[in-house]
Amino acid sequence: MQTKRYRAFSDELKRLFGCRVQRIAVDAGFTCPNRDGSLDTEGCIFCGGHGSGSYGIRRDLDIAAQLEDGKEVMRRKYKASKFIAYFQSYTNTYASVVQLRELYSAALSVPDMVGLIIATRPDCLPDEILDYLQELSRRTYLWLELGMQSMYDRSLELLNRRHDHNCTVDAVCRAKSRGVRVCTHVILGLPGESRDEMLRMAGELNRLGVDGVKLHLLHVMKGTGLAEMYGRGAVKVMGRDEYAGLVCDFLERLDPRIVIHRLTGDGGHANLVAPLWSLKKFEILNLIDAEMERRGTEQGVRCSR
Repeated sequence: MQTKRYRAFSDELKRLFGCRVQRIAVDAGFTCPNRDGSLDTEGCIFCGGHGSGSYGIRRDLDIAAQLEDGKEVMRRKYKASKFIAYFQSYTNTYASVVQLRELYSAALSVPDMVGLIIATRPDCLPDEILDYLQELSRRTYLWLELGMQSMYDRSLELLNRRHDHNCTVDAVCRAKSRGVRVCTHVILGLPGESRDEMLRMAGELNRLGVDGVKLHLLHVMKGTGLAEMYGRGAVKVMGRDEYAGLVCDFLERLDPRIVIHRLTGDGGHANLVAPLWSLKKFEILNLIDAEMERRGTEQGVRCSR
């Protein structure tokens, strides 16, 4: 039963598994071609020292132990009974198929682990790895997360992504042709992107036929290139109400079959520079819900394909 005016991932999981299912982030020790010198050594300007979005992970533990540790937390906090291993830190297909089989198998061997989410770059998906993911998706509940970030090449250059949008389009098409579920990451609020340009990305996601999306507020983390730019006034961040309104506009334009995995980023107290209001994640989610309710709107009412 859907409880939101958009197709929330949490509702989707409950419908499929009949219980509360929680993601548990793990760090498998991957690096990234944008850091190891293959493409660059600086990384993307928003990415922190342990990979974008990965905080509080016990990196001293192996995969199975990280998951067992996370299960106890999720059981206490959310009363979850099933779990999905989330390979989040850095580029989680940046290895041989042999290595990936070992890592993913270790995760799936943990009791009550019902699936995998694998986050990666669109330029790190050779056909042999996609063939393996196709095989894996037939055996477990699988999502492939791709860091699209923007459909505009000028923004990708600013972010130092070291790939263009055509690379993302190609990766999505090759994954979808194999029946692999694809969730794309999109950052809202990038410098130089107008509101209309940001909203047009919803239409691009519809056109590509992605299965899920994670929307991220542009937020600034300590020790990043973005923090240096923010410190000298080259980057501005959005206000809370402005962001909530933009998300609602985006959802209205998004195909209603696309699953919403995230609506805002949360960087953690110790590392966040700005905007500080983003630390209150549930406040912004409640604000989005309230605005959708006030409008009497829902995901897809202004969808174009």
